[in-house]
Amino acid sequence: MASSKKKETPKAKAKAKAPEMERMEVRLAGSGGQGLILAGLVLAEAAGLHDGRAVAMGQSYGPEARGGASKAEVIIADQDIDYPLATRVDLFLALTQEAADTYSWDLKPGGWIVVDSDLVSHPPSSRAVALPFTATARDKLGKPMVANVVALGAITELTGVVRRKALEKALLARVPKGTEALNKKALAAGTKMAKDHAASGQLAGQEPTSEDV
Repeated sequence: MASSKKKETPKAKAKAKAPEMERMEVRLAGSGGQGLILAGLVLAEAAGLHDGRAVAMGQSYGPEARGGASKAEVIIADQDIDYPLATRVDLFLALTQEAADTYSWDLKPGGWIVVDSDLVSHPPSSRAVALPFTATARDKLGKPMVANVVALGAITELTGVVRRKALEKALLARVPKGTEALNKKALAAGTKMAKDHAASGQLAGQEPTSEDV
C-alpha cells in the first residue's frame, strides 16, 4: 500500500529551520527620521513571514514627528502571543542618548543592550555593546540613512533573533527600488561589525551584574 507523505507548508518549513524561541521582546529606539519604525517592520516580517513565528508589533513617536524619541517594539514567539506589549525587554537597541534614557526602564536583567557608540555616550548599563552604526553608514557607505540597516545586521548576528536570510528577504521587500544593493551592503557591514566584536571577546556583558538586578 502506498503511503502518503504530508506536504509541508512554507510556514512549517521556515519554522523548522529557525531555532526555538519561547518569547523574545525587542525594542528598537532612536529619533524620528532614523528609520526605527521601518527596522521594526522588517524584523517583524522576517520573523513572521520568513521564519514562521508568531509576531506582534507596536510603535510610538515622541512629540516631534522628526527628531523626537521614537520606538518600535516587536514580540516574537513560537506560540500564539497572548499579551502583545513588551514588559521585560530581551533586546534593546538605542541609536540616540535620548532614546537610551527614555526607553530603558524595563529591560530584562542579562538581556541584550546595543547602542550606537557615537550617539550614545552614557549607555543604560555597563554591559551595553557599543558599535559605530551611524559612523559606518556615513563613512563606509556614504549614506547615514542606512544606519538602521547596519544596526539590524549587527543585532541579528549578535543575538540570532531571526535568520540572516529571513532578514535580507524582508529588507529587500521593503526598501525603495534601486536601493537594494546599498541596503545589502549595509546589512553585511552590520553583520561583519558584530562578528568582529564577538571575535574580540567583548560579549561578556550579557551576564547580569548588581546594577541590573
